[in-house]
Amino acid sequence: MSLIERAVTRLGGNPPVFPQPEEPGVGETGAVASEPKLSSIERLMEREPDRVTVPTARPAEKPAADNGSTAARAPAAPGGPAAPAAARGEAPVHIRLDSLRQRGFIVPDTQATRTGEEFRVIKRPLIANAFGTSAAPVRNGKRVMITSAFPGEGKSFCAINLALSIAAERDHKVLLVDADVARPSIPRELGFQAGAGLMDWLLDPTRLDVADLVLQTDVEKLAILPSGRRHEHATELLASQGMSNFLDLLTTRFPDRLIIFDSPPLLVTTESRVLATYMGQIVLVVEAGRTPKAAVAEAISTIEGASEVVGVVLNKSSGNNTGGYGYYGYGYGYGYGNGRAKPPSA
Repeated sequence: MSLIERAVTRLGGNPPVFPQPEEPGVGETGAVASEPKLSSIERLMEREPDRVTVPTARPAEKPAADNGSTAARAPAAPGGPAAPAAARGEAPVHIRLDSLRQRGFIVPDTQATRTGEEFRVIKRPLIANAFGTSAAPVRNGKRVMITSAFPGEGKSFCAINLALSIAAERDHKVLLVDADVARPSIPRELGFQAGAGLMDWLLDPTRLDVADLVLQTDVEKLAILPSGRRHEHATELLASQGMSNFLDLLTTRFPDRLIIFDSPPLLVTTESRVLATYMGQIVLVVEAGRTPKAAVAEAISTIEGASEVVGVVLNKSSGNNTGGYGYYGYGYGYGYGNGRAKPPSA
């Protein structure tokens, strides 16, 4: 019996009592294991009522103040992997780790936390799929999109934590892309002022080098690609051949990095549905006690067939109450699908 099936089986009994989070007021997010088909998600959620009420442990996140720092851009060497910022004489972007720690994010070189352990579980199958160590190769597996059905469910919180957790790996690096082009939040959350980015390149690819848009940070294995300027035709730009060319260049220039895309919500924008078509892995963040099961099903249906791997993370679950989505270990649900399976029924 798989871990997910055991999680569903345990729903029939009395839920275990989980310890309180180690960080003050931080909600829980985590993963269980991978399953070969999306029917695992259906089994996780089959006992879920149309709308559930679960206490939200993590308070609303307060944006960190900009510190005004930017990385000076210098041309990268033509061809081959892009050189790190230090090798090009650039000052890396300063990440305000103290502010992140106070708001419940994972930060390097600190004592183990429950949130940190949960993201360790989430990242393992993503890394395996990205670098070819899983059972079956995943096309474009290094491209991982983090999204949600609605705004405010914690997708950026999960994208940043996932990137920081991967940056702690010994053998892998990560590039965090702020792909929420209408409402970018990565610079605000990490505490720096961004310049040109993704949209600027799509508007004028002949003027900018892809590597010049990527900001190295003072977290050694973490780099960031800002969203760039806003544009009224963002969906069309993302759907253009230019976007496909951009991703190919990004993969070529940074072959050693897993690329995390913080995407717009699926049910309120069209940009995210376009982005999904380029991805090898998609993680859908679901807020415990808030997101209706029908909305989760609809969100999954919008990306059906777009990616080989689709995962669901239950965010902001509290203690032993997982809102009927299923639980295992730390009180969260996480399932994989192959993109061809049907979403859970309402």
